[in-house]
This record gives sequence, structure tokens and C-alpha cells, in this order.
Amino acid sequence: MRSVAALLVALLSVAPQAGLADDADVRQTGSVVLLHGLARTSDSMSKMNRALEAAGYRVCNVSYPSRQHSIEVLTRDFALPAVRACLTDPTGEVHFVTHSLGGIIVRQLAKSAPDLKIGRVVMLSPPNHGSEVVDKLGGLALFKFINGPAGLELGTGHASVPQSLGAPPFRVGIITGNRTINLILSLLIPGPDDGKVSIESAKLEGMAGFCVIPASHPFIMKDRLAIEQTLLFLSQGRLTCQADR
Repeated sequence: MRSVAALLVALLSVAPQAGLADDADVRQTGSVVLLHGLARTSDSMSKMNRALEAAGYRVCNVSYPSRQHSIEVLTRDFALPAVRACLTDPTGEVHFVTHSLGGIIVRQLAKSAPDLKIGRVVMLSPPNHGSEVVDKLGGLALFKFINGPAGLELGTGHASVPQSLGAPPFRVGIITGNRTINLILSLLIPGPDDGKVSIESAKLEGMAGFCVIPASHPFIMKDRLAIEQTLLFLSQGRLTCQADR
């Protein structure tokens, strides 16, 4: 009898641990879509891609012609079809990791495709309230040539696309930087910034997490801390790095 009782105690003691392991496995599976920033390609997200795959996620690293179309067209004709193709289950949930303009495209996706089940979203340096760089330089021919129609829609005015999208209907964690490699552009931006977007502009109503790291706009998606915090948010829905608010 004592041997039977000991066996029961042993089984009961390991059962909760097995359950926790199963839950952890579930959190590390599913589809994650990567959306790069303006004038970039999917190659810019390759380091993030590898980290997510190593963590067990099915990753779709989407490339889209960011300089050739408006945000609405980029979302409707390129991002949305790619996201749907990524889903093994058309009714399933999909998570996102975005850089810069990619964050605005996810917000546009939520508006134009309400049937899409968007899970957790990590935005890296998103111009959620636009960028003063667009306000100041958007009228220049060179700026238009480099950034295209979508770039011109990222100003801070009320008519800009980011300002028109409102609070997101999904759980979002935002990571932005406070370092710059372009001092000239930083002079155009009030307050701390990452060389393209101010810390204040990156914030979003209803965000579930926000933090600032020592990274610049062009390279934040490759930053070790940004990648660590991205993995944390996707698995647990929270960020732990200190926020410089």
C-alpha cells in the first residue's frame, strides 16, 4: 500500500509541471508576420526572423514595395494577401512584428480587414502619430523620390494616415529608441528621438507595453534587447525594459 501511495504522490507532483510545459509550448507556436519599414526589404528583418523561428514560431517575412504605393494600397494589395497566405488556418490568429511603416500597415489592416484575427503585435519605432521629418521635408522632390506616396502620408497633421486610424483593437507592445545616427533629421524632431520618430510619436492609446532602448531607427530590429523583448511580449504579453516616458 505504501508503494502505491508513493506512486500516486509522485504522479500528482509532476502533473502541474507537465501542464505548465504544455502551456509554454502553446505560447511558442503559431504564425508571426514580419513587416519591414519604409524603403526597406524583408532582408532587414532577417535577424528577427531567425530568432522567432528558433523560439518555435512559424514566421512569414513579408516584403512589399513600400516606396511605390499609398498605405491603403500597400495594405490591401500586398500585406493582406501575404498575411492570408501565411495562415495555415484561415480563421486562426496571427501575430505581427513590425518596423516603422509596418506598424501603420498593421493598424490599417485591422481597419480594412476586421475579420482578420490579429493576436499580439510588437511595433518597433512606429510613427504612430507621424513624423515631423515628413512635415518639414515632405515638399522636397528628393524626399518624394526616396519615400514615395506612403512616406508622404506619415506626417503629424490630422489628415495623415497614422492620425486617422485610432486606438488598435489588438494587444500591442511598442519598443522605440533614443539614439540617432542622423543628427540633422533629429534637429527637426522635438524631444528625444531615434533619428526618424520621436519617443512621444511612437506611443499609442491603449498600448499594453512601452519601452525605450538605446537603439537608432534604422537598426532597432537587429538590436539584441529589442529581439529579447519582442519574444517576451509575444509569449507573455508584456515588456520588462525600462520605459523612458
